Amino acid sequence: MLVQALYQWQLAGDSIASIEAQYMAEKGMAKADSEFFCELLHAIPAKLDELDAAYREFLDRDPEALDPISLAVLRIGVYELLHRIDVPYRVVINESVNLAKTFGPTDAYKYINGVIDRVAARARRVEIATSKGIGQAGNKGSSQ
Repeated sequence: MLVQALYQWQLAGDSIASIEAQYMAEKGMAKADSEFFCELLHAIPAKLDELDAAYREFLDRDPEALDPISLAVLRIGVYELLHRIDVPYRVVINESVNLAKTFGPTDAYKYINGVIDRVAARARRVEIATSKGIGQAGNKGSSQ
């Protein structure tokens, strides 16, 4: 639903408040889901410059050339990587790919995967290194 709401915001220019009211009226979400939905629905437009800057260097084209669905998926994934460290980076990447497969154009998920993966490599360096066993006490190089 968040992808659709952000799509509506990007294309129709509807206010975030009216989009939130519309989706909350549908009542198709659990309480936790609605809290997460509302957080991201408000935070992504508020932090748009920061989010766009985080992925822009990894694009091979202007962001304006991306389809609106791919743009929404990128922004959701980047927001989670930067601001929801409680969500593991692998989960963020997987969710982004699945959203792109479900809602995006054919093969957009491959592009999304590459961009989100590169943002994760920068934003979640410590988490990624820890998950690969790099930097843990038992895996450090020895100078003996």
